[in-house]
Amino acid sequence: MAAIVQVRPITDIPPDRCTSANPRNAQFYQNPYPFYAERHADRDGFFWTDYGHWCFAGFDQVNRLFRDKRFGREILHRASRQEIGLPEPKAHTRDFDKAELHSLLNLEPPDHTRLRTLVNRAFVSRQVERLRPRIAELAHELIDGFETHREVDLISAFAAPLPAIVIAELIGVPRDMAPQLLEWSNRMVRMYMFGVSEETERDANAAAIAFIGYLKSLMADRRRAPQEDLLSHMLANAGTEQTLSDDEIVSTAILLLNAGHEATVHTTGNGVKAILESGLSPARLFADQAQTAATVEECLRFDAPLHMFTRYALENMELDHGIVLQKGDVIGLLLGAANRDPKRFTAPDAFDPFRENNQNVSFGAGIHFCIGAPLARIELQEAMRVLFERLPALSLSEAPEYADVFHFHGLKRLMVAW
Repeated sequence: MAAIVQVRPITDIPPDRCTSANPRNAQFYQNPYPFYAERHADRDGFFWTDYGHWCFAGFDQVNRLFRDKRFGREILHRASRQEIGLPEPKAHTRDFDKAELHSLLNLEPPDHTRLRTLVNRAFVSRQVERLRPRIAELAHELIDGFETHREVDLISAFAAPLPAIVIAELIGVPRDMAPQLLEWSNRMVRMYMFGVSEETERDANAAAIAFIGYLKSLMADRRRAPQEDLLSHMLANAGTEQTLSDDEIVSTAILLLNAGHEATVHTTGNGVKAILESGLSPARLFADQAQTAATVEECLRFDAPLHMFTRYALENMELDHGIVLQKGDVIGLLLGAANRDPKRFTAPDAFDPFRENNQNVSFGAGIHFCIGAPLARIELQEAMRVLFERLPALSLSEAPEYADVFHFHGLKRLMVAW
């Protein structure tokens, strides 16, 4: 899940189209929204000098480019490394790269279509809706574990374990492995950081080695004794037109386990923070299922869990407003900025769960629209509803801080009291 990066130096950009903001600067990643507001005032598209590629912040731009088939998440099916100057893989990230090789997040058709078709049936709305009672049950169970403490870090005690347990159970990983999955996942997603160090790369690779080894041992168990879970389902297709290789199954399982909880963790934390800071009555925000769903959508829009999604240009082209791209160039789609576009939303910087139009791009669009979005929405609805029902006097007990991982926008911790 590492971010793709621009290789070819792009020069001769008009100065008024360039801007700089260091993604590792705490002042920026704690609150990138003033930067986004300035970009909305620019002409369409801007050149982010720190990344060395063009970025897009408008809602319509981002939504359209997500669906533009001239862009993709992989490039080597269209060009050689030599042609676009892409360096050879690093030896010390070999296992991390192996885990990513067949990831749905990175594949393009026809491989993407084949894998997504097989996995999608487990995540369609009518299937995941059946999990709603189980998710509510888990929320109550987690709150039972800390309710008497009167203060807790809501990220580690509630937001992180709930989706990890849900996706683990869905795939077929024992519940008691959820903390270990979180630890491996957290180490791997640090590869999304801007300016990743070799130490981080090696640590992510070590996490990938352990993750792959565990999944392969679990796959061997499922071959001997299949169960009613997604891992058994993927293995059961051996010898059919939808056969998946072991490496494809491993990549798919790791993606689902990593991405299957990451967005939910961050949206839960960011959303609770937004609700508590808004002063709005939780009783109104979760008055019924329709309002609960609307509140969750506003949480997703207001403070998105993923702020940048990068894609390759699959051919030479010229976009609107004089932006010229060569095959292999990277563009950045700024989801967090698109969700605050004043051309799309009235009072975009206001947290308003009662707004009539709160459609957002937090789960992407096009063929890479998040496969787990229906499950994530139900997790968020039930987790937040139960949380504020059980702890109506919830309040912040210290100022929240975001983690230094710009692409994944989430809190380091969320200390609350009641």
